[in-house]
Amino acid sequence: MGHDHSFAIERNKQAQTVSIVGAITNLILSAVKIIFGYISHSQALIVDGIHSLSDLLSDVLVMFASHHANQEPDDEHPYGHGRFETAATLALGILLLLVALGIGWDTVERLLSNEPVEVPGQLALYAALFSILANEALYWYTIIVARRIHSKLLEANAWHHRSDAVSSIVVLIGIGGTQLGISNLDMIAALIVAVMIAKIGWQLGWQALEELVDKSLDQEEVDNFTNLIEAVDGVHSLHMLRTRKTGHQSAADVHILVDPWLTVSEGHMIAVAVEEELKNKVDHLSDVTVHIDPEDDEEAPNCKDLPLRQEVMQILQNAWDEDEKIFTQAEISLHYLSGIIKIDLVLPLTMFSSTEASEKLSRRLNEKILQDERFGDLDIFYKAPR
Repeated sequence: MGHDHSFAIERNKQAQTVSIVGAITNLILSAVKIIFGYISHSQALIVDGIHSLSDLLSDVLVMFASHHANQEPDDEHPYGHGRFETAATLALGILLLLVALGIGWDTVERLLSNEPVEVPGQLALYAALFSILANEALYWYTIIVARRIHSKLLEANAWHHRSDAVSSIVVLIGIGGTQLGISNLDMIAALIVAVMIAKIGWQLGWQALEELVDKSLDQEEVDNFTNLIEAVDGVHSLHMLRTRKTGHQSAADVHILVDPWLTVSEGHMIAVAVEEELKNKVDHLSDVTVHIDPEDDEEAPNCKDLPLRQEVMQILQNAWDEDEKIFTQAEISLHYLSGIIKIDLVLPLTMFSSTEASEKLSRRLNEKILQDERFGDLDIFYKAPR
């Protein structure tokens, strides 16, 4: 637990540092591009500057999400705070879609108006080139940290920086083409940037939405989970394996089939072994729930309506009649299998004067118990005195 907590603190610290660097860079870029775009009459550069402003807001979202996502579980959030990261990613995706829609609408209106377009000045070219270099450097810095701390949100933000570099290349081409006499190329570049922003926003938003509705992990990872579980000693098979992502981490629950005659404690130990094996071999797995099944409950008859121990004991006591002494000294095991209850009785061997007496008891109890269709055979075992 201490190691996990210290990693979470370090993870949060690195994410915050990257986000601060990104925020400062995007603040500078947005100011440079909007001012230079206005001075140089470049619609594409102004649009790219607005894009950088959206990046600045995304960096703020990352800082907020990273702070909350790495907090320890509490009473109100027993599964942790990983969904803060997912919610922030969804918000970022929606924001980018809205920004792209606004930019695209304005640019199309300008193109359709047939108003004369001023040729961008040389300063616009320098600003676009500066944006390309700065965003590419920011991409490499962010992606390296994101992969080191396993942050999907930070990785998404890194690709966002890369997309900014690409959009600035489009802007550079648009400005240069317009300067060379290709009419409206600057405006067309602005429209292309808007489409690129929309595409990124859609991808981020859709991925976050899938996570919020508990989409399963990739099939390759699910197959890996299956192989790891089946390799654990005592596991016969598994079914109902379910997985989901929670921010930068994931969770799983699974039903495993074990020998139906195992003790509760041995079944528990097998469950613990499965949990440890998965957590040791899968770095991003934070929560595992293992359900022990004595039979495949997807195929076997349902046992859910069968009586529990207290009612069964009353039924047995009524069948015992005059053998109250035997009843109080018996060790009784109930096996809920194939839609019925099978009963094992362990009795002291010294209670019977002969084999005939014990066989008589077995026949009498089975006659009474088997009248109830909810019960299977009752088997009697004997233990020698210590």
